[in-house]
Amino acid sequence: MSTLELRAELFREMNPLLDTPSALEKVLAFVKGLVKVQQVGAPRAGWTAAAKQAHIDGEDKLMVADFFDDEKMEDWQW
Repeated sequence: MSTLELRAELFREMNPLLDTPSALEKVLAFVKGLVKVQQVGAPRAGWTAAAKQAHIDGEDKLMVADFFDDEKMEDWQW
């Protein structure tokens, strides 16, 4: 049983108004219409240009310092 079929079964159990198959199909069609996942281009498309522009604009500064004041490199083991 798929997730959608399981949800349909839950709908049927929870709401007597959806007992008729046509009403249930209408609700499921409506819900399917709401949930449409579409990929808009390639993942991370344009990140290179955005990073270069952030650097040009000076927006690529660290938000947190590399080291804390009480940190000592001598204490680190590599």
